[in-house]
Amino acid sequence: MDTLATRWSRLEPHVTIVGPDDDRPRPAVLLFHGCGGLRGHLPRYAAAAKARGWRAVIVDSYAPRGWSRQFAMATVCTGLLLRGWERAGDILATIHGVSARPEVDASTLVLAGWSHGGWGIMEAMSADRERAGALGLVDAGAVSLEAVKATYLAYPYVGVAALNRMRPWRHCPKTLAVVAAKDHLTTVRNAERVHAMVRNCGAEVETWIADGTHSFDEPMTAPPMRYDDALCAEAIRRFAALLEDTAVAPPV
Repeated sequence: MDTLATRWSRLEPHVTIVGPDDDRPRPAVLLFHGCGGLRGHLPRYAAAAKARGWRAVIVDSYAPRGWSRQFAMATVCTGLLLRGWERAGDILATIHGVSARPEVDASTLVLAGWSHGGWGIMEAMSADRERAGALGLVDAGAVSLEAVKATYLAYPYVGVAALNRMRPWRHCPKTLAVVAAKDHLTTVRNAERVHAMVRNCGAEVETWIADGTHSFDEPMTAPPMRYDDALCAEAIRRFAALLEDTAVAPPV
């Protein structure tokens, strides 16, 4: 079982930080991919963050584990490996590691997750981190979530395998939840029920029902999933607006 430091030491070589070319402490948004791994849409979100004076931290959860996209598709996407609570350990370790970097304003972080990444964020927000071995870490409670001011959840996985989807959050930041109207992994009704639970914990939760499929912003078509360029542009616009509503970054 990892400590926060050892998990971060494994993740850090496979992290990409995008942002203005300076060393000023800036707010940061941490980006966590879906079960298909790093894809071409995350750099577009990172570029939107950079344009607004933020740093974007793209985290690859598969390379440190030696997993290919094909392996992940056959195991993570089918629920055999790396359930959401395990992925949450990567999220906490990234908060721990990134907060120590001088070019990051450690008081202002946003977590953004797509599908499986969103599942991991929800587990991190709701878990009892003081419990021994919580989220696969020895010291999960040693990292504070107070700096997490908002979350961006893009069609997060809230299906039957997400056993804790209705567990109240213990940390309740402002949240923008993107619901795909044609998501084959959940109904709109189920997704809205989960997000209403989050809202009830005291969080400001905005939901956007996008008229697309799961992964509509990912530049590929793998039925029943289909890319939609207009919806992707709107998703990036809303993501950027969430950052601007959360904190004013130093001018670029």
